[in-house]
Amino acid sequence: MSVTTKRDYYEILGVGRQASQDEIRSTFRRLAKQYHPDVNKDPVAEERFKEVNEAYAVLSDEQKRAAYDRYGHAGVSGMGAPDFSGFGMEDIFESIFGGFGTRTNSRRSPRRGADVRYDLSITFEEAISGVEKEVQVTRHEVCPTCRGSGAEPGTLPVRCHTCNGSGEVRQVRQTFLGSMVNVSTCPTCQGKGETVATACGTCHGRTQVRQTRRLSVNIPPGVDSGTQIRMSGEGEPGQNGGPNGNLYVVITVQPHKYFRRQGDDIVLEVAINPAQAALGTDVLVPTVNGQEKVRIPAGTQPGTTFHLRGKGAPRLQRSGRGDLYVLVTVATPTNLSGEQKRLLKELAKSLPADAAPQERGLIDRIREVLIGE
Repeated sequence: MSVTTKRDYYEILGVGRQASQDEIRSTFRRLAKQYHPDVNKDPVAEERFKEVNEAYAVLSDEQKRAAYDRYGHAGVSGMGAPDFSGFGMEDIFESIFGGFGTRTNSRRSPRRGADVRYDLSITFEEAISGVEKEVQVTRHEVCPTCRGSGAEPGTLPVRCHTCNGSGEVRQVRQTFLGSMVNVSTCPTCQGKGETVATACGTCHGRTQVRQTRRLSVNIPPGVDSGTQIRMSGEGEPGQNGGPNGNLYVVITVQPHKYFRRQGDDIVLEVAINPAQAALGTDVLVPTVNGQEKVRIPAGTQPGTTFHLRGKGAPRLQRSGRGDLYVLVTVATPTNLSGEQKRLLKELAKSLPADAAPQERGLIDRIREVLIGE
């Protein structure tokens, strides 16, 4: 015949026989959370959870603890352990310790409204100079008819008869430790604590309606794709007196025909003909603030860049501007006239016939300007 030996309660909780009630309570909280079947799916965890409950049921009661210390398990035999079946983690800790935080009327506490995102596309020029834009945002707003009460004008919400205005319903079970309370949201009022006899004809009792608003957005100079502009309080309305959420306007800058943005810097590709590259010349190049003269020295090679300081994009929320990089390419002429062909043939006879390898090609130079390699 096998004999089952029960483990020592102090050993189960891992505390000494002189442990205080605070130490026992703290240890039980940790172990119950560790082995609760809702958290720990190990088959052994449920048995450990029952052991922990039984040990705590005895050691947390001064009289039963004294009987156990004097007579061992025989002194408390037949008393059993508390029945936690049907209760979740929050229910157990709320009943024994008051919970991990304030749960009562949590649905009726002020809550901040949700944030809203609006995607706005602007031109390259608008991003550089800044612009004011009007946007249309659809969001929830407090019902203008019932002013958020959910009741038809002339009537008032009444206290919920199910929860008596608390927004919660409680189920009480008697256990060895006393009353165990399971708290849940009231199914009648959905946690509001009030019900309406006659729902508002505009919002149908929902207290809010969806409306489209026109808002003016100030786009500062220097924004780029991905820039977010926050408009405080222009998001979804808060609940129970909580603040509104925010509106975030997310910028997308349309590509430009000539300019390429690289942070605060701008890259511009300019094509010159072979004669200009060989002899040198002055060219007028466009910038975001008008035209600038750039001196092209004789013998300029394709891929050469010229650096114009302070001619780039404005630095967002900072002073100063980025730079403009003028990237020179040499355009090979087509559709030459007879005279042009003759002149080029004469020139070709006077130039070296063999092609010389270049240290770096045009593609490498473009990559260096664009991504800094």
